[in-house]
Amino acid sequence: MTPELVILGLVVVTALAFDFTNGFHDTGNAMATSIATGALRPKVAVALSGTLNLVGAFLSVEVALTVTNAVIKVQDSDGAPREQFLADGGQALLLIILAGLVGGILWNLLTWLLGLPSSSSHALFGGLVGATIAGLGLSGVNWAGDGSKLDGVVGKVLLPALLSPVIALVVAAVGTWLIHRITDGVTERYRESGFRWGQIGSASLVSLAHGTNDAQKTMGVITLALIASGEWSDTGSIPFWVKLSCALAIALGTYLGGWRIIRTLGKGLVEISSPQGMAAESSSAAVILASSHLGFALSTTHVATGSILGTGIGKRGAEVRWGVAGRMVLAWMITFPMAAVAGAVTWWIGNLVGGLPGALAVFAILVGLSSAMYVRSRRAPVDHSNVNDDWEGATSTSVPAPATTAG
Repeated sequence: MTPELVILGLVVVTALAFDFTNGFHDTGNAMATSIATGALRPKVAVALSGTLNLVGAFLSVEVALTVTNAVIKVQDSDGAPREQFLADGGQALLLIILAGLVGGILWNLLTWLLGLPSSSSHALFGGLVGATIAGLGLSGVNWAGDGSKLDGVVGKVLLPALLSPVIALVVAAVGTWLIHRITDGVTERYRESGFRWGQIGSASLVSLAHGTNDAQKTMGVITLALIASGEWSDTGSIPFWVKLSCALAIALGTYLGGWRIIRTLGKGLVEISSPQGMAAESSSAAVILASSHLGFALSTTHVATGSILGTGIGKRGAEVRWGVAGRMVLAWMITFPMAAVAGAVTWWIGNLVGGLPGALAVFAILVGLSSAMYVRSRRAPVDHSNVNDDWEGATSTSVPAPATTAG
């Protein structure tokens, strides 16, 4: 087996690992409110979400093509991969992709450890952009496409990052206000019971929408690696085995459940009632599905958080924990640059070592740091048995140590 094929294999494995972390990092986007209100039991919620993520991954490829074509300038004007990226089996571009993925995974795991629902999408794009700048310079990043439409990193990633949480917040706030206005004369017990059934449907739709957006990103990365190595040349489609493997990876990650982040979203921001939960999930699904259709690689975490905050604003007398929200927004702001720094540093180490040993060194860094963060997380485990415990401290983003033993 040639060194180029080994590096390609490392990239595919690392990409699927990122897809897995994306799954458990973002489970809370769909199911946190349903778990918090008791509409779904925790284990049932993550199983349902994982299944629908699997299905959703096959419904669209627009976001995947955005990742393939709109981050790194890999194509000539005629759409064919540039010759410079195909030299030596594409090792230069493969190392950039590998380093970018490692940067994204490490930031995902760090924010998961802290219980912060930051953006997996921006971690991925930040890592790729940082590694690209380190390897190719600023000109190697596709910042704005050809200028004829919203494209590139600015048009397809950064602008949706700014607009999507605001839109979701407004939609959820208005929806929550309308729900409470319309059902004002209904007994609280019956209102909660009825909307819990509605939550199951709206949460399922968010999970389906999540599959159409986030699962696509890893498909695009693997396809980009295949193009770099000369194993694929069609920049307008995705190989079926790539679709299937990415769908399975994100579904498995979703099923395992990112309980720390589910806890923060479900209990840390707002004490959510069932009507609020349904409003949040419905607005999230609408924004995510519309963005997937347009090929915008938005952050589903930003959308979900904006929706939950919107429900707190839309319900009179609801307590919004702005201290927690502020820390989350800070995490959003630094995710892209911090993942970019991690991707750049990782690329520098891999390039310094060079060739296959450099790629192996990058992979070893990933394994070592990931293992260390997992071991650290076991000191204060959070799982399905304690995810709904009362939130301790209105301004703290740390996860309280549970009274029960994790499974």
